[in-house]
Amino acid sequence: MSKNTIQFQKGMSLSDFMARYGTEEQCQQALFAWRWPQGFVCPSCGHPKACALKSRRLLQCTACRHQCSLISDTIFAGTKLPLRVWLLAMFLLTQAKNGLSALALSRQLGISYNSTWLMKHKLMQVMKERESTKPLAGLIQLDDAFWGGRRRGKRGRGAQGKTPMVAAVATDEDGHPQRLRLNRVRGFRLREIARWSRANLTPGSQVCSDGLSCFSAVRQAGCSHEPIVISGAGSLCRRRALKWVDTMLGNVKNAIHGTYHAIGHKHLPRYLAEFCWRFNRRFDLANLLPRLAVIAARTPPMPYRLVKLAESHW
Repeated sequence: MSKNTIQFQKGMSLSDFMARYGTEEQCQQALFAWRWPQGFVCPSCGHPKACALKSRRLLQCTACRHQCSLISDTIFAGTKLPLRVWLLAMFLLTQAKNGLSALALSRQLGISYNSTWLMKHKLMQVMKERESTKPLAGLIQLDDAFWGGRRRGKRGRGAQGKTPMVAAVATDEDGHPQRLRLNRVRGFRLREIARWSRANLTPGSQVCSDGLSCFSAVRQAGCSHEPIVISGAGSLCRRRALKWVDTMLGNVKNAIHGTYHAIGHKHLPRYLAEFCWRFNRRFDLANLLPRLAVIAARTPPMPYRLVKLAESHW
């Protein structure tokens, strides 16, 4: 049997990373190119020329005299850590298929857990914001899921301590998975699924789901809907129509349980977005670090108070 070309592709090795980004100067040069690929542009007036203030490590626009640093107005703003530590963290996170916990990452980086936790959540926020700009399109498998441990009492939908979420997988004409979307929702109601569909599905998509009635709300986003009643005779054959969304839910849950063991419900959207971002870009492992760095350089700063608060729903 031939090898899976995607699974066995060459990624970025540690030696490759050290050769490209092993020093602080190399990291600064790389970040400059990622932030301003066409050359410096003043964030205040758009002028293309600046002079370097070496004593303060700032760039000053020659037109409006606005001063900015290499990391100002980016997700790196305000950090006291060297850029080489940030890039090493990005390398480790992008190359780990099942992710890395903040504790494991802190041991690899040699910095404190608190600093690592903040860094990791900022990078996951970058991934999340990027994913939110790319709705799914084409043939889509849709299913409901819950996150949370076992508790006494009611089981399944409506159980206490469970966080509801929607899983969707876009496939090509041959049925191969292309893109994944995992989002926390307030519940499985028509209004909530309609809101989720308008934000995450492209009009004209063909959606296949189980018989849960609220999924019919995808029609409000301009999508067609094919419900499949799973229970009863022949349910196994009908369930195969949702093969990839079931597979991805199982893979993600197993990875989260194995890597993190427990996740706070208010931060769950970021962890889900991390898996989606990595899966959706799995066809080019060697370029995951530069792609993450480019969007990190375009993401506005996120101070600790906002990272910790998160949001009640995304």
